[in-house]
Amino acid sequence: MSEIDIEQYKITEEPFYQAQEDEVELYQAAYESRLPMMVKGPTGCGKSRFIEHMAWKLGKPLITVACNEDMTASDLVGRYLLDAGGTRWLDGPLTIAARIGAICYLDEVVEARQDTTVVIHPLTDHRRTLPLDKKGEQVTAHDHFQLVISYNPGYQSLMKDLKQSTKQRFVGLDFDYAPSQVEADIVAKEAGIDTETAMKLVKIGETARNLKGHGLDEGISTRLLVYAANLMNKGIAPNKACRMALVRPITDDADIRGTLDHAIDAIFA
Repeated sequence: MSEIDIEQYKITEEPFYQAQEDEVELYQAAYESRLPMMVKGPTGCGKSRFIEHMAWKLGKPLITVACNEDMTASDLVGRYLLDAGGTRWLDGPLTIAARIGAICYLDEVVEARQDTTVVIHPLTDHRRTLPLDKKGEQVTAHDHFQLVISYNPGYQSLMKDLKQSTKQRFVGLDFDYAPSQVEADIVAKEAGIDTETAMKLVKIGETARNLKGHGLDEGISTRLLVYAANLMNKGIAPNKACRMALVRPITDDADIRGTLDHAIDAIFA
């Protein structure tokens, strides 16, 4: 196997993350114990940014995998490939992370098929190994390796959830949208806008989140609030920026759109 360039997986600049409670200290304790970590929360509330921040803070390489329903076990662990020189083995991201001692972050892991997620089990108990059955090799995880998974428990159907045998291999942290003032500070920092405007955006976000389960599957994420602020920074009128970033992407329902559009007009009157 050729030498892996670990530096390509390291985060060189500090990702901005505004801590809400003691999640930084809790994660650090879990990492020091090499405990597998599960982060749970709604879309766009900062789960991925938090993991990036912690990888930077700990000085560890980070390998992120965006999970989807077509992902196979081979996509995670590796496969044989044919090239001009014959057959060669190519490690998957999970295998690379286990070899080099990276944090492997499986984003929205519940989207992957359950027969795929089973391959992580030996890495999440006392064995800390990854069997490569097709290659006839068993990889022992590097001392610095940690597995992290995320998912949105409020957006999963009964057919899309983690098995208890998987859940009970992890410690967990719950994430949610930040309190109003903290979220406004985050939006202001991320987009470079004034706090007063950021607070108005947060109020729109809260209006939409109150509609979750009453016409909306998901509320407006902090990420979308930042998108709206970015559009406003480009000279787009606040009402138009909010419709474009906060309403049109999340619903096609005329009544819900009308409710949110009305809230936008009232807040940015």
